[in-house]
Amino acid sequence: MRKLLVPFMLCLSLTAFAQEEETSWTDGFTLSGSVDAYFRQNITAPNKFIDVDGDGELDTYPAPGSSFANQPGFALGMANLVLSYEKGSVGAVADLVYGPRGTDAVFGSTTASSSIVNQLYVYWNASEKVKFTFGNWNTFLGYEVISPASNFNYSTSYMFSYGPFSHSGLKADFTIDESWSAMLAVMNSTDFTDFNPFGSYTFGGQLGYSTDSGSTFLNVLYGDQGGNYTDEGGSDGYGSTFQVDLTTGYDVSDSFYLGLNATYNTTAAGDFAEETGFYGVALYAQAALSDSFSIGLRPEYFSEFGDFGAIGGTDANGDANVFAVTLSGNAKVGPLTFIPEFRLDSASEDVFLDDFDGTPSYSGSLGSFLLAAVYSF
Repeated sequence: MRKLLVPFMLCLSLTAFAQEEETSWTDGFTLSGSVDAYFRQNITAPNKFIDVDGDGELDTYPAPGSSFANQPGFALGMANLVLSYEKGSVGAVADLVYGPRGTDAVFGSTTASSSIVNQLYVYWNASEKVKFTFGNWNTFLGYEVISPASNFNYSTSYMFSYGPFSHSGLKADFTIDESWSAMLAVMNSTDFTDFNPFGSYTFGGQLGYSTDSGSTFLNVLYGDQGGNYTDEGGSDGYGSTFQVDLTTGYDVSDSFYLGLNATYNTTAAGDFAEETGFYGVALYAQAALSDSFSIGLRPEYFSEFGDFGAIGGTDANGDANVFAVTLSGNAKVGPLTFIPEFRLDSASEDVFLDDFDGTPSYSGSLGSFLLAAVYSF
C-alpha cells in the first residue's frame, strides 16, 4: 500500500505545483476610468440658449471660449473606460469615451465606429531605456488632459482647448537617466486620428526632467496640418504649424503645489491666409487644507493673432486676448470628487452675451459657477 501511496502523493504535489505556476489570462489586465456630470450657471449673463439672429432657432448660449463644461443647468460630462493589457515587454491600451465631453474630445474622428475611441495603441518596451508606441494617443503638449479625473479644475484653459488633443503615429520614449527623459514622434496631422487624409506628417519632440518633488517638460510640434490639398482649384491656404510648450509643476511643501504652462503656437502664411496663432501662460496653485479638501487657483492669460478665432472676436488687426481666473475646490468622498468652481473671463473685445431683450448686447467679461462630480475607479 505504501508503494502505491508515495507515487500518488508525488503526483498530487507536482500537479499542485504546476497549477501554482500557471498564469491566468487576467494577469496583466487592468481596468480603470471615470464618470462625471456637472451643473453650470452664468452669474453675469443669461442661462439659456437664445435666438440672436431671429431665424426661429436657438443658436447660442453665453459661455467661455474654452472646451467642455459650457452647457447650462444640469449637464453630462462623459463615461471613460480604459482597458490595458501587458504581457512581458509588450502591451495594448484601449481608452473609450462616451458622452458630450468625449464627443468633443474626438472631434477629428471621421467614422462612426471610432467616435468613442479616445486612445488606441500598442507598445513595446524594447529595453529598460527605450519604449515604442504605435497608434493613437492623447497629446504630450500642455498641462491639462481630456479626462476630468486627472485635472484639478473641471473647466479647461484656453491653451489646452486650442492646442492638440490627440495624435496618431509612432513615437519613441527614451530614459536617459534617473532624472532625464526624451521623446520623438512622427504623426498624422493633429487630431486626425483615424487615418491621414492630407499626405503630410507632423513631427513632435519632448525633453523631460523629473524629481521626487515634480517635473518639467519642454515640448515641440512642427508640421503642415492641411497638406496644401487642392479642392476645386483652391488649397487649405495655410503653411506649417509650429508649437513650443513648457509644462512644469512641483510640490513646494507637503500641502502646497505650484504648476505652470506656457505655450506659443503659430501657423505660417499660405496661399490664401496670413500667419495666425496664439500664445499664453497659466499658473496652477493648489493647497491641501485637509486630507479630503483642497483649493486651487488657475489664472491664465491667452492672446491670439491673425484672426485665429478662439476668443470670439478681434480688433481691426485680428488680435484679441483674454484673462481668465478660475477658483476650484476638490472635496473627496472616497473615489468621488466634488468640484465647486467660480470662473471670471475678461476679454479685450465684447464677445460675451450679457443681455437679450429682442436685441442682443455683449460685454467683455463673463462670470460663472459650476459644481461637478467626478467618480474615478
